[in-house]
Amino acid sequence: MTLNCTCGAVTLEVARKPDFIHECNCTLCTEAAARWGYYHPAEVAVDGATSGRRRTDRPSANAEVHACGTCGATTHFVMTEAAIAQHGNMMMGVNMWLANPADLAGVEVRYPDGLAWSGEGEWAYVREATVL
Repeated sequence: MTLNCTCGAVTLEVARKPDFIHECNCTLCTEAAARWGYYHPAEVAVDGATSGRRRTDRPSANAEVHACGTCGATTHFVMTEAAIAQHGNMMMGVNMWLANPADLAGVEVRYPDGLAWSGEGEWAYVREATVL
C-alpha cells in the first residue's frame, strides 16, 4: 500500500494491510487526527521530510508523532528512545486516514479509551469495533 500526505510531499510504503486499526480518543491521537495501523519499523518506508513532536501531557513520551513539513498532515509515529530501551524497537504507527479506503476493506477498526488508560494493562474500549 502507498499512503501520501495531503500535498504528496511524504509517501509511506507498507507491504500489507494492518492487522487492525486503532482510532484512539486520547489527546495525542485526536490532536494528530490519526487512525493508527501498526507495523514493525522494517515494514515501513518513509520518503519525504517530516518533523516530529512528543506529547507533554504525560510524564514520559513513548511515541514521537511525525507530520509533513509542508502540509502538516500526520504521517506516522516512531517509538522514543525511552520506549525502545524498555520494550525494543518493535512498533511503528502509520496514519491510516492517509490510505485509500479501498485498500483497507475488511480491516477492523477498534476504539480504545486512551483518555482513561493509565499506561499499564489492557485497553478499555469506548465502543464496539467496526469493519471497513
